[in-house]
Amino acid sequence: MIYNRRQFINFLGKASLGTVMMPQFLISCGNTTTPTKAFGSISKERLSLLKNLNLQALAASNKDDLLLTNGLNYHTIIKWGDKISDTESFGFNNDFTCFIPFNDDNPKDGLLWVNHEYIDPLFVSGFDANKHENSTAHRTIEQVDKEMYNVGGSIVRIREENGVWKMVKNDSHNRRITAKTPIKLNWDYPIKGQSTVIGTLANCSGGITPWKTFLTCEENYDSFFGETVYTKENNAKHVPSYAYGWEQFYNYPPEHYGWVVEVNPKNGMAQKHIALGRFAHECCTLYELEDKRVVAYTGDDKNDEHLYKFVSSQPGSLKEGTLYVADTVNGKWLPLDWQNQPILQQNFKDQTEVLIRAREAAKLIGATQLNRPEDIEIDPITGNIFVTLTNNKPKGDFHGSILKIEEQNGAFDALTFKAETYLAGGDENGFSCPDNLAFDMSGNLWITTDMSGTSMNKADKPYMSFKNNSLFVIPRLGENAGKVIRVASAPKDAELTGPWFSPDGKTLFLSVQHPGEQTKDLNNPTSTWPFDTDRIPKSAVVAITGDIIEKMNMLNIIESR
Repeated sequence: MIYNRRQFINFLGKASLGTVMMPQFLISCGNTTTPTKAFGSISKERLSLLKNLNLQALAASNKDDLLLTNGLNYHTIIKWGDKISDTESFGFNNDFTCFIPFNDDNPKDGLLWVNHEYIDPLFVSGFDANKHENSTAHRTIEQVDKEMYNVGGSIVRIREENGVWKMVKNDSHNRRITAKTPIKLNWDYPIKGQSTVIGTLANCSGGITPWKTFLTCEENYDSFFGETVYTKENNAKHVPSYAYGWEQFYNYPPEHYGWVVEVNPKNGMAQKHIALGRFAHECCTLYELEDKRVVAYTGDDKNDEHLYKFVSSQPGSLKEGTLYVADTVNGKWLPLDWQNQPILQQNFKDQTEVLIRAREAAKLIGATQLNRPEDIEIDPITGNIFVTLTNNKPKGDFHGSILKIEEQNGAFDALTFKAETYLAGGDENGFSCPDNLAFDMSGNLWITTDMSGTSMNKADKPYMSFKNNSLFVIPRLGENAGKVIRVASAPKDAELTGPWFSPDGKTLFLSVQHPGEQTKDLNNPTSTWPFDTDRIPKSAVVAITGDIIEKMNMLNIIESR
């Protein structure tokens, strides 16, 4: 269903004069925004800011540059290959970003976490897969080691000085988490004989916890070490990786990957949370209940896969609790609980196997197949949960949509809910393939898109009119309320990912991922952004600032009565 503008505003939850929007966790306006129960008033003076905002829509562009609408500007904080210390460098293809300040009273100094999702061997290790079909015969372990170093994530200290965010080089907190880093499993039973596994990879989006640690999510893990699949007789079979073939060099079980990983920003210690299930996690968005138990929403970014929710049974735990999967047709959360589900007992030997094979288990108990559920955000005004369904081309869904979940009575640990399409992609609404979402401090919704590089700007594809991937905002108030407004356009082949607002609302951190991804010859790249002297395209994290960002975030301030 496609809503007109008036329907759209009402569906979102319109705020008007006398209503305040103030998330409880101002530190985390992205992936763990928490709805507030407190209300105040917004003065006419503050609402007048929107009338003077002059928010202009940027035209779709196929230009090889990061373009911003009037009133916004950017500077690069860090890019692929930059040294973060004397021994470590920033990884490849940065995705999710998250910033935690050292001190709540100083929003301009803290730690930035950045995911490194995957690599292009042509750039990273010099291996040209286009020339060599047999990767084993023409590849070295040294090349694979370079690739393994460039995935995972980076922790860097950044500081804003005179309006410019810069990395603090050689800070003691700066470190890399890679596909070589030993990581413990947060589970009572070993997986494939191990309680500590090697590395994290395919790190797409993520989140933060109420106790201020980072969450990074392993998405397309099967492209690195392959996957284990099961026949009707329940016999296991290894399917080789479809992209990198690392299993030909390192005998690491696929079951060690596909998890949500928690990283302590202060010391880099990491653990994989088995209770949240194994699949292509796009993100993990947490809500803390009043009794300090947590609810974690996460989606499986693959055609015809599912939306999940974990509800802990103990305060602050991502281990003790129940994993549910969504039946969006009937509005029910179905428990993936081996102990109480006879059909799971018939097909799996224990709860550990259910979690490892969560996709199979979800289908057995009747979960709804969705069109690539990706990012999940909680509306700070209404408490509704928004889920991007990027697309499902085999089923004719080329442009995707955004799903709205309304938990029964607004209780995040409820077992029933209402589900509706919130906004559909396509020409009428001006965007295609929604990927990441972020609500800012005033409840405005920001959207990034993920049209694939093989489909963008192709006359024979349905994406021609949208041109490059972009960043959009949907204002909640003012004359532009309900409009989908493009505010940034990505360089060629790139997507914009990981939007995250600084605690003071004056900066939007954003990743520019895989510019020049369609390059076949390093001497003739399809993009040269960010225009370094070597003319090699490089993913980078940028800081977007300007009048628009500041004014749109100012409306959360409660006026004295």
